[in-house]
Amino acid sequence: MRCLPRYSMAVWSVLMLLVGAAPAAGVQLGGRPAAEWVVSLESGQRLARIEVDRVVSMIGMQPGDVVADIGAGTGVFTVLMAKEVGPTGTVVPVEIDEGFMPIIMDKAREAGVENVAFVLGEFDDPKLPRRDIDIAFFHDVLHHVEHRQEYLRALAGYLAPGGRIVVVDYDMNVPGVPHFGDATMTISAEMVDGWMRNAGLTLNQKYEVFPDRFYLIYKKN
Repeated sequence: MRCLPRYSMAVWSVLMLLVGAAPAAGVQLGGRPAAEWVVSLESGQRLARIEVDRVVSMIGMQPGDVVADIGAGTGVFTVLMAKEVGPTGTVVPVEIDEGFMPIIMDKAREAGVENVAFVLGEFDDPKLPRRDIDIAFFHDVLHHVEHRQEYLRALAGYLAPGGRIVVVDYDMNVPGVPHFGDATMTISAEMVDGWMRNAGLTLNQKYEVFPDRFYLIYKKN
């Protein structure tokens, strides 16, 4: 945790787009344009199912933390995280489609939070502008990443000493989960364990609270 200067969201938005200036080409696994994601990501049925408040409360964020919300989408988790880390912390929503930026930043403004800094990442690297990330968070996202090992190795390089990566995703071994039976679009806790070990992280916490999802927290060695 560190005390960080506050920046206006307008300044942060411009700065972060410059840092991640190269536009994303193509799509990740199962990808589609931001406009097509909005309806499904913001549906009341989905929001009730994923239990946003509960998931965020289990992360254990502290005031002043720097959090990367990987594959933030419409910012469903971003705004709540920004409130959790407070004005001395920062939440960095990362997306490969800049179409999500106005959606997230509008949501942050409406919620009255000014500690959100959007980053346009790349397929194999989140392109974070700092290497003191306390927490990197994936929710229903890692299975969309095509080169998962490469991405996690790159992400680990942005973590502060003792930084953590949180992965919440659907378990490929549970019948009926999204993409069940599609080996390219499903993952397991065991697979994540292997990728994390290779990226220099060890399992720090495992929650068994959702029947169809695993919730894993890894810590940088």
